[in-house]
Amino acid sequence: MPNLTRWQGRFYHGIFFAGTSVSIERIRSLIAQDMGAVDTVIREKLHSEVALIRQVSEYIINSGGKRLRPSLVILSAGAFRYAGKYHYNLAAIVEFIHTATLLHDDVVDASELRRSKATANALFGNAASVLVGDFLYSRAFQMMVEVDNMRVMRVLADATNTIAEGEVLQLLNCRDPDVDEENYLRVIRYKTAKLFEAATRLGAILGNATLAEEEAMAAYGMHLGTAFQLTDDMLDYSGDYHETGKNLGDDLAEGKPTLPLIYAMRTGSSAQAGIIRRAIEQGGEGGFQPVLEVIQQTGALDYARQRAQAESETASATISLLPDSDYKESLLQLSTFAVARNY
Repeated sequence: MPNLTRWQGRFYHGIFFAGTSVSIERIRSLIAQDMGAVDTVIREKLHSEVALIRQVSEYIINSGGKRLRPSLVILSAGAFRYAGKYHYNLAAIVEFIHTATLLHDDVVDASELRRSKATANALFGNAASVLVGDFLYSRAFQMMVEVDNMRVMRVLADATNTIAEGEVLQLLNCRDPDVDEENYLRVIRYKTAKLFEAATRLGAILGNATLAEEEAMAAYGMHLGTAFQLTDDMLDYSGDYHETGKNLGDDLAEGKPTLPLIYAMRTGSSAQAGIIRRAIEQGGEGGFQPVLEVIQQTGALDYARQRAQAESETASATISLLPDSDYKESLLQLSTFAVARNY
C-alpha cells in the first residue's frame, strides 16, 4: 500500500475537482484522519500467507479508485456524530466487497483496462482474479462478525446478495436490444446503487439514527449510486480516455444496452434504431462512430444527463431532515459531483 500522504492526495484528486463548489481543503481536514484509519484497516486485513492473494489484492486496491463507498460510511457516521471506531472496519468491508465485484466484473466482461491500468485478470489471469475476489468476499464476512452487530450483518449480507443478482441480470441483458429503461435501472439499483445504499445506511445505524433518518440515508445512497452509474454510462459515449481511464465504446463492445442506447432506439427513426440494435446484438462490431452519431442526433446524452441530475437532486432532498453539519454539506456536494464529473 502507498504511504498515507500519497494515498490522501490520490483520494481527493479522485473525488473532487475545480469546477465544483467543493472545498478540497475543507473535506480533507474533515475526513483525512478517518480515511487514514480505514487505510490502516485495509492494509491489516489484506494480509494473507498466500503471496498471490496479497499481490492481486494490493494491485487492485491500489489502482487509483475513488474510495467513494468507504467515504460514505465515514460521512454518514459523522452526520450522526458517531464517536466509536467500528465505522473504520465497516468502511474497509465495503471497499473489500466493491473490490471483489471489480475483480469478478473484469473477468466476466473480459476487460483489459480499468482506470488506465491493466486489469488484474489481464496481468494475473482469470482464475487468480476470481479466486482472490472470493478471498476478499470471505474476508469481508469475517470482519462483519468482528463488529458483532446483527443489523450490520443483515445489511451487508443482503447487499452482497443483491449485487450478485444485479451481476446476473446484467449478464442476461447483454446483447439484448429489447431491454427497456425500467429493466436497465433495475440492474443499476441492484449492481451499483445497493452498495452505496448499504454504506450510508451503516453509518446511520452506528450513529443510532432514528428509523426515519436511517431510511433517508439509505435512500440518499441509492439515488447517489444511481446518479453515479448513469453518469458512467453517459461518459462511455462522451468521456476522455485520459480522464475516465477507459476507452469510449467499451460498454457497446460488450453489448451492454445502457440508457443512451435505449433512449436513442426509443426516440430515433427506424433506421437509427436499427443501427443501434445491430450494434448491441453484435457487440459493436459494426463500428462505434455510426452509433455515436445516432446518440448525438437523438439527444440521448442530454436525456441521460437529465436522469442523472434528477437522481442527484432526489438524493440531496432525502437528507433534508438531517441537522446541518460539515458532514451533511459534504454529502450534498457529493450528490452534485455525481453528475458534474467528467471521469
